Amino acid sequence: MIRFVLAMTFAFSTSVVAQQAVDVGTGAVLRGLDKVAGDVVDMTLRNGESADIGRLTVRLGECRYPEGDPAADAFAFVTVEEQGREAPVFQGWMIASSPALNAMEHARYDVWVMRCKTD
Repeated sequence: MIRFVLAMTFAFSTSVVAQQAVDVGTGAVLRGLDKVAGDVVDMTLRNGESADIGRLTVRLGECRYPEGDPAADAFAFVTVEEQGREAPVFQGWMIASSPALNAMEHARYDVWVMRCKTD
């Protein structure tokens, strides 16, 4: 039931965003956490770039934000792959203001979007 409510909330929030005008940033700042070691790393990626955190490779598709307001909420399309696995661990849109709506589920690592870059 909880997954259904979260899915509906996510679907509604993304449909609202789709109706608003958005700009595409040049990249994004993502944060990664190794839950075992307690290490936190900030990754500044340009659209299409990737970075490694432990056994994971994090790739940024693009980052979007409300038109004319880059300091507002960030929406980033992220793909996370793990060494030794064929399918991505995560692929989809992450929302900076609501990371739990579409969170990556991994036993050791967390990754989430912080903000878009416009430079």
